[in-house]
Amino acid sequence: MKGITTDQGRQTLEKFKVEAANEVGVNLKNGYNGDLTSREAGSVGGQMVKKMNTIRTSNYTRANCTAIGHERKIKYIASIVTL
Repeated sequence: MKGITTDQGRQTLEKFKVEAANEVGVNLKNGYNGDLTSREAGSVGGQMVKKMNTIRTSNYTRANCTAIGHERKIKYIASIVTL
């Protein structure tokens, strides 16, 4: 795992990877996992990115309740924080 400079960082990332693999039903073993299919490896990586990128935006337009024919644009931005 390039870019991780401390043992604690490597261990944390490895734990995160194992958790993501479990969530998508991929069984990882300690050490080399070169026998995974591209689909399995991609689903683990995709789950990791999904967890890291937790800011979601939703835009929609709804009718104004007080004025007939008017619309109101609404934008929700949600961020999930895990401790």
